[in-house]
Amino acid sequence: MSTLLFNEIVYGPVHSRRLGVSLGINISPTDGKRCTFDCIYCECGLNAQRRTQTSAPSREDVKKALYKKLSQIKTEGIIPDVITFSGNGEPTMHPDFDGIIDDTLELRDQLCPSTKVAVLSNSTMLHKENVVRALCKADDNLMKFDAARNDFIEQIDQPVIHDFTVEKLIEQLCRFNGKLSIQSIFLQGEHNGIRIDNTQDDDVNLWIEALKKIRPEKVMIYTISRETPVKTLQKVSVETLEMIAEKVRNAGFPVTVSG
Repeated sequence: MSTLLFNEIVYGPVHSRRLGVSLGINISPTDGKRCTFDCIYCECGLNAQRRTQTSAPSREDVKKALYKKLSQIKTEGIIPDVITFSGNGEPTMHPDFDGIIDDTLELRDQLCPSTKVAVLSNSTMLHKENVVRALCKADDNLMKFDAARNDFIEQIDQPVIHDFTVEKLIEQLCRFNGKLSIQSIFLQGEHNGIRIDNTQDDDVNLWIEALKKIRPEKVMIYTISRETPVKTLQKVSVETLEMIAEKVRNAGFPVTVSG
């Protein structure tokens, strides 16, 4: 079972495979996980294994913690490449997410104006207008889109929202008019007796057809890099990721690969 939880509101800086030197912000509870997905590859563990007993930090607490950390690392001569919303679950679930984004941009402009603000989201809260508005203010909104088939989404991401579908997801991602990045994990293995593999040509081609509708600024593809709660999952080779990346480039999108 994975044991990686973030017990602070602001953590790092850490080196991110995809983003560089990243100062993380966790606006989920610090004692457990709160998420609208229950991804079988999540480094924080499965939802049932990581039930929280506390509430999310307040907007005021987040602002105080970020100001303190940015002031500290600035005196140490550290300027992060990016301030990244991630942590113990889905950040856009926070009821004050839009206000927290405003506060973060204000502190960024004041203390480290060259630093970008990024949000790693699972794309499940895009039916909320205030969430979409807030994401559009960020320098990088990185939206999860792991597969273009409902059965794969059910197997890999395990949505806890009863009416979540790929069709709705694609429609909501199109609302950004291309001002977003797509992040997609590729993996293989088995779960609950079902073979999992979203690297096959037909499935990759279907995913790329969806990308053509979404029109992201860039695409980030990656595979497992840390311990996963489901032990029967396997990393995808760099060679396979590069083959998928080449198809993405041929479709006209910039792509980065993290193996």
